[in-house]
Amino acid sequence: MTDEAAVWTRFARLLPDHDAQEVQVCWDIGEQEGGLELLVSSLLQHQLTIGETTRVEISVVAETWGVRENITSRLLACPGDGLPSPLELVERPDTVPLTLTDPRLADFLVIPWIRCKTSGRLLTRAHVEEPWGDLSLTPEHYAVLANTQGPSLQLFDSSSAWEALEALRP
Repeated sequence: MTDEAAVWTRFARLLPDHDAQEVQVCWDIGEQEGGLELLVSSLLQHQLTIGETTRVEISVVAETWGVRENITSRLLACPGDGLPSPLELVERPDTVPLTLTDPRLADFLVIPWIRCKTSGRLLTRAHVEEPWGDLSLTPEHYAVLANTQGPSLQLFDSSSAWEALEALRP
């Protein structure tokens, strides 16, 4: 089980003191959504470098708090530290759903999200398609795939983003 408060504190420590305190206050008062916006904005404003694993973890926290879509483009714009990382955020604004033969995911639009570079496995989000053509706001499942063609190795429910990430890690 991930200690999200400890992860949050680790994220805040990436920032200069004043911004770090504001991000920590957001956690303390239950304003995680605003805190994530502030975190990513501060990283960009100060052009602070982050490791790819940290970028992935910020994306997962943002997913659990419902703001992943709002911060993804800015999170991707944050400078990387250039160090090797076993994980990478692969979702981009132009990411298209995968075509899979796994019957458990047949009724969903499966979006690649995070890749484990050492194993080639892929963490995806499985969404329903709304009548107007958009993805559902929250995924129905998270799936760890053997690769971009599948098969699905593990399926997680919509409240288990951290557990899915832990299953993906090498």
